Amino acid sequence: MAKIPFRERLARGPILADGAMGTMLHATHNLPIDTCFDLLNLDDPAAVAEIHRRYIEQGAEIIETNTFSANIYKLSACDMQNECAAVNRAGVELAHKVIDGMFRDNVYIAGSIGPLGVRLAPFGRTTPEQAFAAFKTQIGALIEAGVDLLSFETFTDLAEITEAISAARSLNATIPIVAQMTFTRDDRTLLGDTPAQVARALRDTGADVIGVNCSSGPAQLLKILQLMRLAVPDARFSVMPNAGWPEMLGGRVMYQATPDYFGEYALAFREAGACLIGGCCGTTPEHTHAMRAALDDPTRTNPISILVSETVESAVSDTPEQPTELARKLAARKFVVTVEMPPPRSFTAQKVIASAELLREAGVDFINVSDSPMARMRMSPWAVCHLIQQHVGLETVLHFPTRGRNLLRIQGDLLAAHALNVRNLFVVMGDPTVIGDYPDSFDTHDIVPTSLIKLIKHKLNAGQDQAGNSIGQPTSFLIGCALNPNPADIAHELKLLRKKIDAGAGFALTQPIYEPALLERFINAYIAEYGNLELPILAGILPLFGNRHTAFLHNEVPGIDIPDKIRQRINDAGDDAPQEGVRIAQELLLAVKEIAQGTYIMPAFGRYDLVAGVVDILGRAQTR
Repeated sequence: MAKIPFRERLARGPILADGAMGTMLHATHNLPIDTCFDLLNLDDPAAVAEIHRRYIEQGAEIIETNTFSANIYKLSACDMQNECAAVNRAGVELAHKVIDGMFRDNVYIAGSIGPLGVRLAPFGRTTPEQAFAAFKTQIGALIEAGVDLLSFETFTDLAEITEAISAARSLNATIPIVAQMTFTRDDRTLLGDTPAQVARALRDTGADVIGVNCSSGPAQLLKILQLMRLAVPDARFSVMPNAGWPEMLGGRVMYQATPDYFGEYALAFREAGACLIGGCCGTTPEHTHAMRAALDDPTRTNPISILVSETVESAVSDTPEQPTELARKLAARKFVVTVEMPPPRSFTAQKVIASAELLREAGVDFINVSDSPMARMRMSPWAVCHLIQQHVGLETVLHFPTRGRNLLRIQGDLLAAHALNVRNLFVVMGDPTVIGDYPDSFDTHDIVPTSLIKLIKHKLNAGQDQAGNSIGQPTSFLIGCALNPNPADIAHELKLLRKKIDAGAGFALTQPIYEPALLERFINAYIAEYGNLELPILAGILPLFGNRHTAFLHNEVPGIDIPDKIRQRINDAGDDAPQEGVRIAQELLLAVKEIAQGTYIMPAFGRYDLVAGVVDILGRAQTR
């Protein structure tokens, strides 16, 4: 008997899919949960085939290939990226052999495709074109091997799943597609999209079935299913929940939702409009059996009723706070002086406060507080900012690196800073932990500086978080960015600066400058390429302290080029080198005053007394 075409079968009533593959392999073969399960298609095909067989025996009409992570990015972790096509073909061939051996012509093979495991731009470095190519490699092998449909599952990024479906359509315009996203506990995707937004976006991809999988247990997914159906009532839906939230017990990942519980929810899913029902992490053939029995029993009725409706959050009506003093001075085109200070290594800040008072008396306008410079452990900088503002009366600029922070922590830290009235930010990537006190520490990031600038400017400053939730009142951050006026590739740096300006940067801090003409050249190049440069630039000045200090900066710090004549002056000064460094810095300060709108002074070795000497030149120049 010929197999009914998949789309025709969809129209006849709910289809039951299988459950977890990784969970079963983990449990039955005592494999670590981080095993590259897809490679078992080649290394232990019997183990994979046995799990397919068990799901079919318990009533599954769809089995998914063991290829969820079989893309070039995830396989590269096992150094098997070159075997991508082979792993996917083997996964499909295994499924065919099981079905043929069981004489089950009514079972469909779904090619399982998961996310790449890398972030797509603008939240990562992988371009849409690279993602498209990676998906095309995997999907091409699945289609060639003879899948009945493609199942895209557990995606968190709408842009990524869209690229994946586009890759599939470029290979085969008619193959049936199931497109599913996963949600966090707050019923949004990891990037903040609501069920309604996901439903509309997936519908627009042209997928045959759209829905939700993984996430948490059946209760949450029933609610999400109903919300998706409210948004797109004419679509076909799938739902494949986890067996609840996972727990680690005795070194194993365990799930609590029972098969009987899944049987009850299978009826609820059907009543809520799902045409494809299955399980994800933690589900087993026993869960499949319970759902099959429930769906096939005409006497059973749905015992679960959850009515939901989309809620519209009240719009933020409060106006932002007044601009910071730095914002006001920059808007008034006043020349500003700011000095960098690192936080202390302990919980006491008396020396930092005393140094800030010295700088205030010397005429410094603002204090920049760095965040773990050189990846050394120090007090959190927003606490130092708060103490300086409270005890010294100088407004601060908080250095805010993206490295080592996920999106959740980033936004929480920013709200905390704003609550402490720290509203000037300098957004940077940050120093890698490998160079610091804890080289093995977490060092990845969810977002690059340009994207964080955009998030702050267009989300937080508009009264929303990244997920689109109201934060009650708009923040009023002034956002600074980094600028290298002496890059190896000036065209790239010009383009990067333009992106930062478009994202919402309100000022720029440069690397240390020892030739003001380089900054002037950079500004002129920008104007020639993009037109007038409205962004206020604070030119970096780092007073030289001696020969070794000068040699290090010149030879080892990218972007810093100290002219021969300046290095010679430091060398000739001998023991007076620190004071000669002050004199050089004073000359540079007067020169950049004609080019930039401020200066950003970086003291060497915490010598704030020398910085006070540098700033003195401004007072003397005004009295002449």
